[in-house]
Formats: sequence, structure tokens, C-alpha cells
Amino acid sequence: MNDAVAVPSISPTQAWQLSAGCLRDPFAVLGPFDADPGRIVRAFLPGAKGVDVIARTDGRHLGTLTRGKPDGLFAGRVESHDPYCFRIQWQDAIQEIEDSYSFDLLLSETDLHLFNEGRLFEIAFTLGANPMTIDGVRGVRFAVWAPNAQAVSVIGDFNTWDNRRHPMRLRYPSGVWELFVPRVGPHARYKFAMVGADGVRLPDKADPLAKSAEAAPATGSIVVDPVPYVWHDETWMQTRASRHTAAAPISVYEVHAASWFRPGPDLTASWDELTGRLVPYVQDLGFTHVELMPVAEHPFGGSWGYQPLGLFAPSGRFGSPDGFCRFVDACHAAGIGVIIDWVPAHFPGDAHGLVQFDGTPLFEHADPKEGFHQDWNTFIYNFGRREVQGFLIASGVHWLEHFHVDALRVDAVASMLYRDYSRKQGEWIPNIYGGRENLEAIGFLRHFNAVVAERCPGAMTIAEESTAWPGVSRPIKDGGLGFTFKWNMGWMHDTLHYMECDPVYRKFHHNEMTFGLLYAFSENFVLPLSHDEVVYGKGSLIQKMPGDDWQRFANLRCYFGFMWAHPGKKLIFMGGEIAQWREWNHDTAIDWDLLDQPRHRGIQTLVRDLNGFYRQHTALHQRDSVSTGFRWVIGDDSANSVFAFLRQGNEDGQFVLVVCNMTPVPRFGYGIGVPRPGYWRELLNTDAGIYGGSNLGNAGGVDTVPSQLHGEAQAVFLTLPPLSTIFLSTGT
Repeated sequence: MNDAVAVPSISPTQAWQLSAGCLRDPFAVLGPFDADPGRIVRAFLPGAKGVDVIARTDGRHLGTLTRGKPDGLFAGRVESHDPYCFRIQWQDAIQEIEDSYSFDLLLSETDLHLFNEGRLFEIAFTLGANPMTIDGVRGVRFAVWAPNAQAVSVIGDFNTWDNRRHPMRLRYPSGVWELFVPRVGPHARYKFAMVGADGVRLPDKADPLAKSAEAAPATGSIVVDPVPYVWHDETWMQTRASRHTAAAPISVYEVHAASWFRPGPDLTASWDELTGRLVPYVQDLGFTHVELMPVAEHPFGGSWGYQPLGLFAPSGRFGSPDGFCRFVDACHAAGIGVIIDWVPAHFPGDAHGLVQFDGTPLFEHADPKEGFHQDWNTFIYNFGRREVQGFLIASGVHWLEHFHVDALRVDAVASMLYRDYSRKQGEWIPNIYGGRENLEAIGFLRHFNAVVAERCPGAMTIAEESTAWPGVSRPIKDGGLGFTFKWNMGWMHDTLHYMECDPVYRKFHHNEMTFGLLYAFSENFVLPLSHDEVVYGKGSLIQKMPGDDWQRFANLRCYFGFMWAHPGKKLIFMGGEIAQWREWNHDTAIDWDLLDQPRHRGIQTLVRDLNGFYRQHTALHQRDSVSTGFRWVIGDDSANSVFAFLRQGNEDGQFVLVVCNMTPVPRFGYGIGVPRPGYWRELLNTDAGIYGGSNLGNAGGVDTVPSQLHGEAQAVFLTLPPLSTIFLSTGT
């Protein structure tokens, strides 16, 4: 150390910014600076008693920094240019650590350019917190996008959450701030402290790119271990594309992970506990996929996950990200695909989240007519901003690539497509052509689906879209949005309304069961009986059914039979498969003790058998999306509330005849024309005694008789049990 030559002092403005935690350009003040002789080193360490500079390689003492102004600033000349560390004397401890401000630029210009263009799809490993080794030093590279902030600091356990200790460097013009903090490692908690352009300190922000987060109600982000999870699902990943075509059998069990099972009062099951219970349950019932309501980090459990803030992090409520990996891996080992609900339509206004992130509407629109959902009190992403679009697409890709998720069900697509969604005249802003279509959101959805198709072969995207927007599941090249499937909300509303009617009045609503076939092949549809139908006073599925208890159970069995026979993939929400009486409550588990009662166990057995039957018989799924797979035989018998139709697969002879009697009146000798002569075997009957029915049926099957009926040369004369669906075929 050469004390004979004075160390230049910093300016009063810089001194004030240091002490106030609003230093915009820390590398202009802190770290090493070439000088003659040697170099000058400055450090800002509020609360330190003294600071020595030592050689990083061998611990040689290179000099001592002297205290200056403002309080906490230490500076001095060091003649050696060797890599160095600080030996800091605190009140009751000695700490050795490398100087964050001795490291060069961290992020490449290419990555920053791609980020600004919205095409950096591995953004989670560029921005956020990423452990790495730089110049032989282990630590974490922190990076965050906040272009309009005056200053940004990273705070956490490693600096006592002091926003003065680690001010970050702005990479102009990208708007990204970066800093390498040595000796920070996995599991460290952190946030970003920001000062807005107006000089006012903002609420501390969680990392939008955090890959792990504290369990609510805590809001900190957590550095994750960079060692990748070792997957065991190579065979599944190589073959899953064949499971996800429009011709494949797909039946989905929708789950709210926090309430499917609870290990105790006010306790939430971990991913490992769900692996041990949920995976074998779904496998036993024969569902091809499990769909998880949003598991991305969200502050309010009462939102069921639909108000997420951490779009790259599985919620800390269920344990570590590796725990989620183990869950997905176990699903794949059991032959079950994993779908997660993904929410790019809106985000909540929690102070630690995305709203006014850098003091300006960065992720959202500035005008509430474009940027605020009145229904949900949430904010709308600015889909026209390339960085925001890239951020969202990167999130979807992250779940598919990093966590091996098989499909994203995109929530609230209708709210994205229309600028006037749930708005009165004067409360919305037309597009550049004066229309109501949200052109930026349309572009985003097409871009998202194109990227997923390119990067994640075999993965599905599924739209929850409640309007008649054309071509949701049509390829982008043909003018569509490019989704794999679309939820058929119209089918759900119509058929549920029909089933809620007393059978005496169903003849007046006959078209509600047939109308869906007018558009059934315009999209690749999923038939959803989701969580939305069993909350907010709507009652459970079994509660919706009319009649006494026997009729309610028979109605539900009949409805499930109709659903599994109808064109379209299948989805039911947890609890429906055991006919839970209570409507769903996210704070309590399913009433599993109902399975002690035969009628509830019978519904579960029926669902299991329907899934197996559906997968076994190609006629029920191979031509789901084309009209040649379905033919009405009887669609107009409203007087008797009877429906009969044929399903056909690609193989010759693979007919399945489906007959539904939607009244409690059994019908004997009911004639139906069929396309093939011979013996038609009764393959499944929802009125069977094993399911809790009256066990009325056709004694295993019937032979055709020559009879001109329904345009055919032969017919079968059937016994139709009360409130039942029966399946017959000439095959096995």
C-alpha cells in the first residue's frame, strides 16, 4: 500500500447516492481503477470496522483500505494487479469475499439483443439468479430487466437485505441490470430493491425469473441449485407425440394439488406425497393425463393459482422444484402425461410483483382500458411489447423443456382475444382498424404456439376459449391460432343444462344434447367438466342431477357414458369421479370417505371402466376430429328423450353403437337400425349393478333381425334401462 499518494475522492452526488442506496453507476465508483502507481480500490461496506485487501491466490496481504465519506466507504491504493479479495472485519466476525465490482461485463450482447427482440427463450438461465463460476470464483449472477429504474440493487440473506451493499450495473440500451455476487449459492433468498425514475424507492420486488420462491405468505425468491435433475423418462419423451394426436385417446383428471389430499388440518401435501398417492390413483382409474391447476408461484391461495407472479417457479407450497420434477418423472413412469394450467392473460397487483415493476407500467399497459381486468382486479400483459412477449413464451417453454411437462392449458384465452372482453362501450380501445380484436394478443398466441411446436415436439397446447373464435386449433399456416386442442365450453354448458332438467321436461330441451354435433368437427375439442362447474354455489355434479338419490346417481352415470361416447377428448375435475356431494372447496380435501358407500364407489368404478373402454375401442377416438367418425341413428326422438349414434374408427367393422335413455322409464323392444347384420354385443351398460344401477339390460347382446329401419336393412330391438347409456358392437 502506498499512502504517500492521495486517493481521489468521489463526488458529493456519488457519495449521497451511495449512502441513499440509489447509485446508478456503481462501477464508476466501486471496485478497482488503474492508477499510477498500482490501482485504486474502493468498497462500500456499511457497518464494517476495517477492510484489508488480500491476494485471491495465496492470501498475501496487499494493503489496507481506509475509511472515508460517506460512512461505510473504504478506499486505498494497491500496487499489485493480482486478483484480490476483501478481508472484512465486522462487529463480531471476519469475512473473506471477492469484490463484486472487480468482475467484467457478464451478459453477452447477443443475449441482450435477443431478449429485447423477444426471442431469448432460455431467459431463465440468462436473467434472474444463476449460480456460476467466473474467473475461478463461485457465486451468483443476478440480472433483471428494469429499463426505467434510476437504480437497482440485489438484496438478500447475503447482505442483510441492505439495498446499499450491492448496487447493480445497467447494460444500456437493453434495460437489463446485472451483478455477480461471489460466494452466494443455492437456497439463498433474494429480491431486487429499486429506485424509480422519480427518485422514489419502490417496494422490494421478487424476481420475475425466479426458478424457486418462498412458500406463501413469504414473498422472497430463492436461488436454485444449478445441478440439473436427472430424468428417467427418455422413452416417454420419445413416444409422447403419438399420445397427443387428434386420433389418440385422451382422458384428463383435473386436480387442484393443494386440496386433492391434505396430510393434516391446514397442511398442504408435498410433491413427494402427491407422487405416492395421486400418481397411482390416476393410473388405477385409467386416465391418460393429469391436469394441474396452476402450480406457478402465486401469492393468494384463494386464486387457486390463477393469479401467478412467478411464471418460472413451481409454488413453494409443495416443496422444491426438484420435487416437482420427481412428480412429473413418476407420472411418466406410470404412463401418465402431465398438463399444467398456464396463465399469460393477467397478473395480480401485489406490490412485490410485476405491477409498476420499475416504477412504470413495464409488463402491463399504461391505460387501464387496455391494461386492467375489471372482473378479476388484475393487470393485462402488454402483448405488443417484444420483451413481454418473449418473457411469456419463455415461461411456457421453460415448463415444457425444464420440467418435462407435456402440455400447457392456456387459461382465459377469450379475455386475450377481445379488447372489449367484459367491458361496456367506452371502456375499451379499438385496434388500429377500429375493431374489437386484440391483434397483439393474436400475434402473441401464434408466436407462442409456433415456438412450442418447433422447440417441444410432441407437446400440446390447449386453449380455454369460450367464444366461437374461428380456427383456434387450426394450424397457423392455415390462418389459425395453432393450438392443439380447444375446450368445448358450449358443449359443457348445453349438456349440463339439459341434465339439470327434470326428465319430464327434457323433451323440450332435446336440441341441447344434439346441437354440439353441428360444430363438433370445426376444432379439435376437449369436453370439459372442470372445476369452474362445481364452485360458487353451482353445486357438485351429483347435486346438479334431478330426482331422488337413485335417479341422481343414475343421471350422472348416464351423463358420463354420453360424454365418453361423444366426439372429443375427456376431462373431469377431481371429486366428480366419486360423486362428491359437496361442491369443491379449495381449503378442504376431497371427501374420500364417501368411497365406503357402494353408490359412490360405483361411480368411481364406472369412470375406471369408461376410461379402459375408451382406450380399447378405437372407434371412440380415432376419428374424433372428423365427421366420418360419427353418425346419428336417432337424434330426433325428443318424445322419449332417446339418443342413438354410431362411432367408427379407421379399421373396417369398428362400429360402436351408443344408446342413451334420458328418462327413468325403461323401454323394451326399442328398434334401432344398424349397419351390419349379426350379433351386437352389449359391451358396457351404465345401469349395471356393479355401478349401482338396476341391472337391467340386454343379457349380453342381441341379434339383428331383417327390418328396414333408420335407412338400414336390419335392426336390433333393445331393452333401454332407465337413465342409462349402453354401448354395443359387432366386435369384441
